[in-house]
Amino acid sequence: MPESLKCYTPVDGSLYLERPYMSSDEIPELIQKAKAAQKEWVQKSVAERAAILTKCVDVFVSKKDKISEELAWQMGRPIRYGAGEVGGFEERARYMIEIAAKALAPVEIEEKENFTRYIKREALGVVFTIAPWNFPYMTAVNSIVPALMAGNAVILKHATQTHLCGETMRDAFVEAGLPADLFQLVVATHDFAADLIKSGGVNFVAFTGSVPGGAAIEAAASGQFIGVGLELGGKDPAYVRADIDPVFAAENLVDGAMFNSGQSCCGIERIYVHEDVYDDFVDAVVKTVNDYKLGSPLDPETTLGPCVNAKAADFVRGQVKDAVAAGAKALIDPANFPADKEGTAYLAPQVVVDVDHSMRIMTEESFGPVVGIMKVSSDEEAIRLMNDSEFGLTASIWTMDEDKAVEIGDQIETGTWFMNRCDYLDPALAWTGVKNSGRGCTLSSVGYESLTRPKSYHLRHTI
Repeated sequence: MPESLKCYTPVDGSLYLERPYMSSDEIPELIQKAKAAQKEWVQKSVAERAAILTKCVDVFVSKKDKISEELAWQMGRPIRYGAGEVGGFEERARYMIEIAAKALAPVEIEEKENFTRYIKREALGVVFTIAPWNFPYMTAVNSIVPALMAGNAVILKHATQTHLCGETMRDAFVEAGLPADLFQLVVATHDFAADLIKSGGVNFVAFTGSVPGGAAIEAAASGQFIGVGLELGGKDPAYVRADIDPVFAAENLVDGAMFNSGQSCCGIERIYVHEDVYDDFVDAVVKTVNDYKLGSPLDPETTLGPCVNAKAADFVRGQVKDAVAAGAKALIDPANFPADKEGTAYLAPQVVVDVDHSMRIMTEESFGPVVGIMKVSSDEEAIRLMNDSEFGLTASIWTMDEDKAVEIGDQIETGTWFMNRCDYLDPALAWTGVKNSGRGCTLSSVGYESLTRPKSYHLRHTI
């Protein structure tokens, strides 16, 4: 086992960050500190917690320039977009703080003579969050802030690639006045994480990552009788109907496919287009994609940064090559993107047509700047193809007919259904997936349900 966590930057492949790994022998003390801090924290009112966590968000947001630069170095996000990550964190955090009083209020029961009855929502205790690298703040906040608002302690394991994000968030919260032991960060291997879950001291695990990673979390939690929330992979589809402006749809869907170099769980990875607008749509997609500038994420002019590492970029290259070998056509000339270089993390965006579901590029999660486009002749064909996937995180339809959008949405196996929008997370709505995209829910009032346990009060009055 390696002795230290090492983050190699996709900017130039150099070592950016190194931290010594913790030992599993430290777990009992880690849990003891978390439980002691949580015991005091849960005694605070929801309003008191909200006041402290609002300050935590304020301090975090004040560091957005530093955060933007760190993101560029750690995972390749162009520095011009770093503030967007901070903005998304802020939107979700403030919303979950705002709704906490109502979401955590006791459930009222109809009156019954001589009895008082209600259901309280109690904190679980210790929540273990395992966060990914692709949106390192916007995913972590989904469980961390609601867990704290609900009265829990939080232990965070961040991805190796973005461990510094965990340090930045924790330090900002402690600077704002959050008790240090209430929000702890671990420098952990996968084995350490499994041992922590098996320790008996964790009451809930919130994981965002791969399908195999989710299976490993479930295996570690087996027999612990604790809740597990899993946000896993995606192969999110879009359907462009004949009644929509194809240029409008193309511009928005390209952004949904290419933002963050396509490294988004809910990014658009496959598009089905009605034959009546297919040619115009594809032309608009190619034009939009060719306007991107691939380069160093530290350059303010860059609109498309590198993939997280060379391995990820080569994986996407392999999908494209396999598709072309099977008869597909790649429409983007890599020569238009001089920074593209095999064996590095710098990968030109790509649009692939003449594809079908026998090709990996239409069924296997790409997690890179590539999208496949298929022509369809009917709503029924689009529905069948959209559902032909092991994943079900989000899906979108592009149409002027809202009734038809709802009718089709009712037939799509997905956690979120968009009309004329994609690759966005609204904190007022439940964030959830079906099939291999996971289980459980974060955000919205529903998100508080998994971070608390119900306790019923059945009080008979003195006669």
